[in-house]
Amino acid sequence: HVQLVESGGGSVQAGGSLRLSCTASGHRFSDDWVAWFRQAPGQGREGVAAIYGGLTTYYDDFVRGRFIISQDNAKNVVYLQMKNIKPEDSGIYTCAAEKATGTDWADGRWYDYWGQGTQVTVS
Repeated sequence: HVQLVESGGGSVQAGGSLRLSCTASGHRFSDDWVAWFRQAPGQGREGVAAIYGGLTTYYDDFVRGRFIISQDNAKNVVYLQMKNIKPEDSGIYTCAAEKATGTDWADGRWYDYWGQGTQVTVS
């Protein structure tokens, strides 16, 4: 049974920082695709960042230079370090894993495993 659990969300002032964590059980992140998605109220789910094989990273243009996705294989955790947070970054952040080969990293339809999400509120 695969389970992804996010943590680290909360309320933060604009310009502040947060670090989100996605911890997996029953699944190893090592050589996999892992992504963070955001869903704001009344909006669709958007890809924020992804990491492949623990090294290659991808970012949405809006967060590039402010967010960093990283992976700790020993702990089987993927992090999303968020800096210079903007009000537009608010939403539920969910991690996803195991994407079909050759598909768009930012398209959530291609991921097999999902967490429940963690709320980020920026004021």
